[in-house]
Formats: sequence, structure tokens, C-alpha cells
Amino acid sequence: MIELLGKTNIDFIGMRKITFVISIIITVIGILGVVSMIRGTANMGIDFTGGTSLQLRFDKPVEMAAVRKALHSAGIEAELQEVKEGNKLLVKLARKSQVTVGKAAETVPAALQKGLPGTSVTVESTTEIGPAVGDKLRKDTLIAVAISMLGIIVYIAWRFDFNFGVGAVVATLHDIMAMFAVFYLFDKEINLLFVTAVLTIAGYSLTDTVVIFDRIRENLHKDLKGALHTIINRSVNEVLSRSIVTSITTFLSASALLFFGGEMIHDFALALVVGVVVGAYSSVFVASPVIMLLAERTANKAGSAGAGPAPAKA
Repeated sequence: MIELLGKTNIDFIGMRKITFVISIIITVIGILGVVSMIRGTANMGIDFTGGTSLQLRFDKPVEMAAVRKALHSAGIEAELQEVKEGNKLLVKLARKSQVTVGKAAETVPAALQKGLPGTSVTVESTTEIGPAVGDKLRKDTLIAVAISMLGIIVYIAWRFDFNFGVGAVVATLHDIMAMFAVFYLFDKEINLLFVTAVLTIAGYSLTDTVVIFDRIRENLHKDLKGALHTIINRSVNEVLSRSIVTSITTFLSASALLFFGGEMIHDFALALVVGVVVGAYSSVFVASPVIMLLAERTANKAGSAGAGPAPAKA
């Protein structure tokens, strides 16, 4: 692993008041995004709102950009999904689309034949996605996130300490809320690809957080002199170079998808980029301060101020 930074001595815990304010603002905006998703007022994709899916077959290969432009010129906003075999394409129309669901099989091919002269379009199948299915997917999404958070706190509490488990969950929820906040502010579409990105970043952020937690645990076992504040700062500084290098390489990969991956996965890549940046931030400025605050609170209740968390499992 390349050592990007030399030995550092940054007081990360000392910045917690400022970073907590920033994190609270991000989380509040993210909660607004989640609430709007639950109420169905957010910019939801067809998977959550219901609509119509058409499978089209062209007589020759067509470019996605040209198809999208032809539909846009006709006032039709749709999700496009390319099928590799047989010059086929899936066109998904949300229920809120201006195109009447019953006339979609006529309107869409007509718009494409007008926008793509000399191209023959055939409708192979039409599938309707009811609102009930969308509601179920929306509920299942929230349940999946909740179960993943529960799994995180159980695993980290068993592997390290309960305070560590709470810190990991708080940091992961913070990252998820940040992604919802960005999509809510910029009115980006929330679909199953976004949910995939959320769960991906949850795992990525947890991995980065565990690296820091592992170093904190090692230093606690070494019985290093100093307050918990000092031990946590020392631990974060010791793995800072590794965390930055890992985050930069992941960020560059996600950025390549964002700028060169095409419009179809643009929002998915955007969610990954935001998640990588926020995940690196939360591992240092959210997870670590949270376990310190919980440890101090536990110590104060026990009447032994300054005591650290219970010894962790090896």
C-alpha cells in the first residue's frame, strides 16, 4: 500500500463539534428525502411508482442517445434499457408520464419512427407495473436498509464492543442519509439502481470504519498511556494514509463511471461518488467521535470518568 502521507498528528476528535453540525444538517436533509420517498412525493422511478414497460425490436442497430433524443423531441420521458441480443430495447414509462398507458404501444413506436427515419420498430411485448407493486418495492427497500443496519450493529458489537457497533451504524446511516440528501436536493430519480448504490456504499463505508476500529482496539489492548481522546486520534492518524489511498482509488473508479459510463448509469455512478466521499468522512469524523462520546457517557454513569470501552474480543 502506497504511503500517501507521512506520520500525522491531527486532532480529529477536537473537530467533532464542527463536523457534528455539518453531519446533522446533511442528515436532516436526507431524512426529508426519505420522508418524501415514503409519501411518494419524491422523484421516484417506475419501479416504485408503477407504469408501462415496452420491449421494442429494431430492424437494425440503433444508438441509445438517438433513441432518447427522438423520444424527448416527442415529449416522452422514459427510462431506456438496452437488450444485447436482437437489436432490442426496453422503454419504461412512469405512470406520471404524459403518455397514456393504454396508448403507449402506439405512441412510442410512432415517435421513434419519426425521430429515426428509415428505422422499423416493432413492439414485442407490453408489461404494466401496478402501483401496488411499486408500494411493495418501496417498503421492501426501507426494510432491507433497516435489516442491514441491525446486522451491522450485531456484528460489530460481537466483534468489537457495543459502543463500536452503535458508532458503525450511526456512520453508515449518516452516509445513506447523505446520498438521499443529494438526490433530494437535485431532484434525481430514486430507482432500484439507487437502492443498489445505497447498499453498496453501506458495505464500503463499514469496511473503512472497521479498519479504524481495529486499530483503536489494538491500541486499547496495548494499554497506551493517555485518555481515550488521545488513543482514538492516534489510531485514526496511523491508518489515515491507508484510508485516503483506498478512498481515492475507489473515487476514481466511480468517477470514471460517472463521466464516461453513459446516461443510463449516470445517477447510479453519482450515488457511488457521493457515497465514497461521505463514507471516508464519516469513518473519521462520525464513527470515531461517537464511540468516544458513548464510552465517556458509560464511564460517567459508572462513576469512573475517563475509562475507555470494555476490552474487545481478539
